[in-house]
Amino acid sequence: METACEQRKGCQRGFLCFAVVILCIAGGTGIALFFILGGGAGSTTPAAPSVSARTAPLVDCSMGQELDEETCAKRSCVWRETPSPGEPNCVFSDTDGYNLDGDIEETNLGYRIKLHRINGPRVHGDFFQHLIVDVEVQTETRVRVKFSVFNQSRYEVPDEALHIPTNGIKANHTLYSVEFQKLPFFGIKIIRNATGVVIFDTTFPGFLFCDQFIQITTKLPSEYLYGLGEHNHRVFKHNMNWKTWSIFTRDVAPVDEWNLYGAHPFYMSLEKTNTSAPAAHGVFLKNSNAMDITLQPNPFPALTYRVIGGLLDFYIFLGPSPENVVQQLTEAVGRPMMPPYWSLGFQLSRWNYDNITHVEEVVERNRRAGIPQDVQYGDIDYMESKFDFTIDLDKYATLPSLVKDLHDHGQRYIIILDPAISNNRTLHVQELNDSYLCYEDGLKSGIYVKNESGDGFIEGEVWPGSTYFPDFTHPDTEAWWLKWCEDFYRNNSGRAIEYDALWIDMNEPANFVQGSTKGCAKNKLNYPPYVPKILGAGPEGRMYDKTLCMDSQQHWGLHYDVHSLYGHSQAIQTFSVLRTMFPTKRPLVLTRSSFTGTHRYAGHWLGDNQSQWPQMAWSIVGMLEFSLFGFSYIGADICGFWFDTSEEMCQRWMQLGAFYPFARNHNAIGFRDQDPAAFGDAMIKSSRDILLTRYKLLPYLYTLFHLSHTDGSTVARPVLHEFLDDENTWNIDHQFLWGPALLISPCLEEGSTTVQAYIPAGVWYDYFTGGRLLSGGEWKTFDTPLDTINLHVRGGYIIPWQKPANTTVYSRKNPMGLLVALDEHQKAGGELFWDDGESNDTFPNGQHLKLRCMATEAGQLNLVVESNTYSTDLVYDTIELWGLRKVPTSIQVDGKELSMGDIDVDHSRMALTLSNLNLDIKSNHDIRWNTF
Repeated sequence: METACEQRKGCQRGFLCFAVVILCIAGGTGIALFFILGGGAGSTTPAAPSVSARTAPLVDCSMGQELDEETCAKRSCVWRETPSPGEPNCVFSDTDGYNLDGDIEETNLGYRIKLHRINGPRVHGDFFQHLIVDVEVQTETRVRVKFSVFNQSRYEVPDEALHIPTNGIKANHTLYSVEFQKLPFFGIKIIRNATGVVIFDTTFPGFLFCDQFIQITTKLPSEYLYGLGEHNHRVFKHNMNWKTWSIFTRDVAPVDEWNLYGAHPFYMSLEKTNTSAPAAHGVFLKNSNAMDITLQPNPFPALTYRVIGGLLDFYIFLGPSPENVVQQLTEAVGRPMMPPYWSLGFQLSRWNYDNITHVEEVVERNRRAGIPQDVQYGDIDYMESKFDFTIDLDKYATLPSLVKDLHDHGQRYIIILDPAISNNRTLHVQELNDSYLCYEDGLKSGIYVKNESGDGFIEGEVWPGSTYFPDFTHPDTEAWWLKWCEDFYRNNSGRAIEYDALWIDMNEPANFVQGSTKGCAKNKLNYPPYVPKILGAGPEGRMYDKTLCMDSQQHWGLHYDVHSLYGHSQAIQTFSVLRTMFPTKRPLVLTRSSFTGTHRYAGHWLGDNQSQWPQMAWSIVGMLEFSLFGFSYIGADICGFWFDTSEEMCQRWMQLGAFYPFARNHNAIGFRDQDPAAFGDAMIKSSRDILLTRYKLLPYLYTLFHLSHTDGSTVARPVLHEFLDDENTWNIDHQFLWGPALLISPCLEEGSTTVQAYIPAGVWYDYFTGGRLLSGGEWKTFDTPLDTINLHVRGGYIIPWQKPANTTVYSRKNPMGLLVALDEHQKAGGELFWDDGESNDTFPNGQHLKLRCMATEAGQLNLVVESNTYSTDLVYDTIELWGLRKVPTSIQVDGKELSMGDIDVDHSRMALTLSNLNLDIKSNHDIRWNTF
């Protein structure tokens, strides 16, 4: 037995002492140890006197209501006379919560505890008197803590939406221990064995479990908290000063701080000690109901959940590194999807190209300008009256010809499909001169979301006018969705559109009327007793603003429970539809609304942003947060969606957007074209150059996506993920990394030609000049003219690249190269994953090439093929060696002396470029140089 449970001594809350049950799960011992820490024999204690100073996290007893001291006392809560700004006046007493009811039961996966309620304030309905807590020791680095109601079934996220498998037995040798507090009320702690840091701690009052109001608080080990979404967070590290974030999917532009399109109740927290290296852990609450999450600051940072349905089902991931946390999350909920190679190219879109001629002009002018472009989009303007699976024959009659032209030039076409289906038969005849077969077929199949009584379908209003909403949680909907996606691709009355991917939008679901065209009933679902601070709830407390009535019915449950799973369920079925339509091709789905685990099926863009300078910086925060949530294919609308961009802003945004994993320029109706070729020569040249840089680096980016798909690592990466030991990186959110090796530091301010960027300790190289920079971990000022973005290569890494072209179809045929950036020890390493770029499951099916690169201090570069089951005639034509201590006098490639005519020496940078190598990438190679 390598570790033992430590007895934790002393009282933990003011003058009250209490008993604690400590259950250790350390080193796989499975031994239950019980320690009495003294005092407090009963389950109730008189309320503490009025206090002002904080001695522990505070739990607000007002629960959304205005209270005075008298009302606070009537709730048996504690009034605080002089709280600091933001702190609550009325807080729960130290005797409020649940107590253990009987003994702790050991199970195959861990432990089960029965609880009973201590009397306390009743605000939002009666308490459930008896609860069950299941602790599942699932893996070495993952523990589940689930609170449910004894002998009563309640809604929980169904396995069809998100299944987290277990092996059915308790894990051995865990990184954590579990403790249970017994008195004066029940609480649970998860403790990191290596440091003794408590990373999850609910031993605080105010734990409530009612039908439509569940509240629990956990103390955090530090103020460094990241994640929780989807919101337009201004900074990556959360402001902990009593800020409340609400989670509930909503159609709203990311302008203010409201709840946005997705629901992601996941956070990462850092652990800071004086005696050990910092660590990170993550917590996911598997719950799809609306919720508030309130943060509170030092000296007792904490987080309080208020959820209006379902269960409390926590999954806690031990890390210990931030990358480990994301890997463990995606191990549980599913790895990110692997995008096709072409989808990493630059993409153009806008809402309301006036007609097909406008689209053709945009495509052609960017071709003439030499702008790399792989994808052109069709927004709702290609449709007849905004009906899915139709074409506007007045404005877009020749759309099939445009799609063919794009394909002939190695480009792709993606169409938008909104979920809402027009149910207006009169309009169908008027606009289509016939019935709308897509709608009629759905009506016969009964696949639309049902109304409150279940005897009809709920009617809303979206772009086509009055609409029904397909229920993508119903298994029969997929056959209907497949039928019409396939018909539009292959038939469509002779006007088939051979699209390459699907973009699903408005799937929160969005609705232009309040709930339905008939209104919503005044009941506890549409107007619950507690309403989180969601957009549109207003003083009336309605939940259905801009969406469906909460009492409408879906296959997975009431819309009240499954609302935030609507886009997730559509993404699941759309991914499956594309997989069925094109069984040998990799599906690509882009979704606006999402839930934890949607990344298995779709990528995401950050929604309807604005052409405003601050939104550029906010897009980095959003991208990094979605990386935490498991989304590798993520980006924002380059140059902004709403309003007219300026040329300077668009030029800077094109530089930043070239390093979004998903790089699309998209804007709205009523504003100027903002594709790169719509501007002047300087903008065109700058955009072309930076996009060619992106295309050159696509082999490295594609390899990062492969690693994300197979082991869950991030693509766009916060700087702190690589430099956790450096506290300076914990607040950085205006810079980011591609994987471990490329640091991107964009200019984000109007009129500025310099950038203050943090360079972590180590050897770095300017990507564009090769200039070497040795940093001890410091801020530096970089000249950044309007045509420049700062890109630095980290010493110790090898970057695969390929000669760029204007589409990936042609770039993939070009010779490849390697950039070897040596560290201070003259070492470097890297890898390359390569396949045909679009076939399904090339990695598990062994249809790929995988190469490992290693440079040693002995002056040797080994290129080792680890897997060689993909046929290609590509070669390495060029290898760059940066940061040599001495310029070698000879170079041998596979035992043969390289001609001096093929070696370019840069003495000022101590760098070599080896050219005309013609090295088959499917074979091992050995490059040597003398170091003396």
